Amino acid sequence: MKKSELFFNTILLPFDFLMIILAGLATYFFRTKILSSFRPVFFEFNLPFEEYILLVLLVAILFIVIFAVSGLYNLKTTTGQIEEFSRVVIASSAGVTGLIVFIFLRQELFNSRFLVLGGWVLTIIFVSLGRFLIRHLQKNLVARYDFGVHKVLVIGDDQTSRKITEDIKKNPSVGYRVVKHLENPEVEEIKSAVGNPGIDEVILANPNYPSEKVLEIVDFCNENHLIFKFVPNIYQTLTANFSVDILAGVPVIELRRTNLDGWGRVIKRTVDVVGGIFALIFFSPLFLAVAFAIKWETEGPVFVRLRRVSQNKEFILLKFRSMIKNAEELKPYLSALNERNDGPLFKIKNDPRITGVGKFIRRYRLDELPQFINVLKGDVSLVGPRPHQPDEVSRYEKHHKKVLSIKAGVTGLAQVSGSSALPFEEEVALDSFYIENWSLTQDLKILLKTGVKMLLDRSAV
Repeated sequence: MKKSELFFNTILLPFDFLMIILAGLATYFFRTKILSSFRPVFFEFNLPFEEYILLVLLVAILFIVIFAVSGLYNLKTTTGQIEEFSRVVIASSAGVTGLIVFIFLRQELFNSRFLVLGGWVLTIIFVSLGRFLIRHLQKNLVARYDFGVHKVLVIGDDQTSRKITEDIKKNPSVGYRVVKHLENPEVEEIKSAVGNPGIDEVILANPNYPSEKVLEIVDFCNENHLIFKFVPNIYQTLTANFSVDILAGVPVIELRRTNLDGWGRVIKRTVDVVGGIFALIFFSPLFLAVAFAIKWETEGPVFVRLRRVSQNKEFILLKFRSMIKNAEELKPYLSALNERNDGPLFKIKNDPRITGVGKFIRRYRLDELPQFINVLKGDVSLVGPRPHQPDEVSRYEKHHKKVLSIKAGVTGLAQVSGSSALPFEEEVALDSFYIENWSLTQDLKILLKTGVKMLLDRSAV
């Protein structure tokens, strides 16, 4: 999913909330200021305006919850306007029904039927209008400026593939551009086509394409962060998470690499920001103490800036310096002492480069505290695969590269399951499982286990 699509779907929630509140206010003023000139208000509100505002806020929250349950915030970009409007009507009706039941049970609330029924109608109108404006803006940006456009490679030599290609070209506002159409290509030809024009999505519409080649294309798409979709009649050959979508009237299946697409990414980033801020504040006394100890013991900077890889991109990972100055320059001379012979990782048990303070802060994992700065910057997440060094990544085999498909983490499933003592292949398997089965609950469990391991079993993190 494009970041632009995620942005527009994300702003729907606060926009809906605002529209519901405006609908409640409009209903109130329409009844008391406008309608009263034609039909006088014979009752006195037993609900002051201030309390009415509070009630509107509570009702808005209720409606948002019902909207979410009704699928109005699903990250499915091909939902039609009629279907979306129908969902708004059904969800709003369910919310008003709940409100009517509440009023019936609490008769002292207020005695204006118009506020309820008028609010229901205006909520449908306001929310639908707001969503129409957002969708219209999104489509205009797509059609005029190619904002967030999916650049597609279509594969197939049948009527289905031609229909997809023609319909996409006729409807530029749907957010797709067919960059290339290959009828019956070899895998290498597909790889070459993807690299040149900046394609970010592959649609396989050929039901007779050899299954072993399909799997090779899927691997290639996963390694290069490409979305892969195909017509459903070949889904039996694959085992993966998938979602069904409709494109140009044709059902296609999108293979999902991880649950971190869409709302999962938003939730995880929110937890990262909140958790990162809290950790920096909570551990600030330790930051000062460790920084002072490092400067007092040896010459050199407080922090060490390490080149690491996450999501196939290099970034600078911050740690408290636990080694002598210029320790990385000595690494080639210590390669014979490397104890990790089962993979590309580098690890020495009694590393001679580690200082006295360094041994202490490593024992209690205090050297990793500056990584919370990386979390706030968005370089890493609180939980994820271990960030590895570029020279290690260069020696990865094909199946190892899956751990690079999401952000690296300060801690992770592999770290709480054995750390450096864990064989590299098992570490990759655990990280792959985490990627495929991500959930917020799992993240919270890993964070809790990390704290326990730090206190009771410091060899495991």
